Amino acid sequence: MMNSEEIGPIDVVIAWVDGNDPKHRRKMEKILGGKSREKIPGADNTRFGNVNELKYSLLSIFTFASFVRKVFIVTDEQDPQVAPYINTYFPERLKDIRIVDHKEIFRGYEKFLPTFNSRSIESVIWRIEGLSDNFVYLSDDMFLVKEIRPEDWFIDRMPVMRGKWLAAPFFRNIWNGLRKGVHKSVLNNEDFQPKPSFHVGQWNAAALLGFRWRYFFSSHTPHAMKKETVENFFLKNPDILQKQIAYKFRHNEQFNVASLTYHLEILKGNKNFAKPAFSFLHPYGRNQGYIDNKLKKCEENPELIYMNIQSLELCERSDQDKLIGWMEKNLKLSDSKS
Repeated sequence: MMNSEEIGPIDVVIAWVDGNDPKHRRKMEKILGGKSREKIPGADNTRFGNVNELKYSLLSIFTFASFVRKVFIVTDEQDPQVAPYINTYFPERLKDIRIVDHKEIFRGYEKFLPTFNSRSIESVIWRIEGLSDNFVYLSDDMFLVKEIRPEDWFIDRMPVMRGKWLAAPFFRNIWNGLRKGVHKSVLNNEDFQPKPSFHVGQWNAAALLGFRWRYFFSSHTPHAMKKETVENFFLKNPDILQKQIAYKFRHNEQFNVASLTYHLEILKGNKNFAKPAFSFLHPYGRNQGYIDNKLKKCEENPELIYMNIQSLELCERSDQDKLIGWMEKNLKLSDSKS
């Protein structure tokens, strides 16, 4: 078992946005140019929703991964106002949080701002000033739910890759090609793009690196990454980086950056494969009992160390309260405050 000193410092990067911020909405409306969000894949409201999930994501890191050195929160001229609750529960860690504006990570590429594309943003998080070589990236709807050890993320200074091997999505790509052809030739819709797929985005990364028949599919969990790996690739391939970050909204032709780094690691001989170890919740519109069953499984299965809750802002207030209440209980926040 390795400790954090043997692995080296580990930082966390969290991408965050408040889609209800009027300034943010004005920026987006200007880029949309009168087009409906429904007509542009990757522009739907739920991608920018916010019910303060960041609070519980941050508190889960300091509760279950106290070895983390720093947390960088990446935003677009926004302030997530984390000081009040960090001061309440982890006042000694407030100095370890830094808000990083898009202008910092897009320095030299300011022409691509503003961007509303998580895949573009993820492609340049390695440019955060002071970021450790070993870091973990997650979105604000991902949470740690049990104690994390440094070796859950890095073994022999190489990232642990959580997921499984899948066959290349040939049929999905053929179907998408047919749809694009029909929209362009028959429906006269030149702008049509298929909905950006989580699977296709990862396959695009693998295919870019020469994988032909299969790819390593990583799950909705925190992603352990090495700055050196992604930095070296983009410094050698600046044209790929520029094409990737040029899209204002998530696009089906983009690749998933975490997947890119994993496949780069695999090509280097990294065999630190692991099970996903997460509980995935998409609670909106589910039948009664869905949330309770998910939470019960998370409590009873010791292997589930992460939780991902998508589109929480769409749920009924009672369901939001149930999930937030469970997280507060799991984090023992009332005990910490007392």
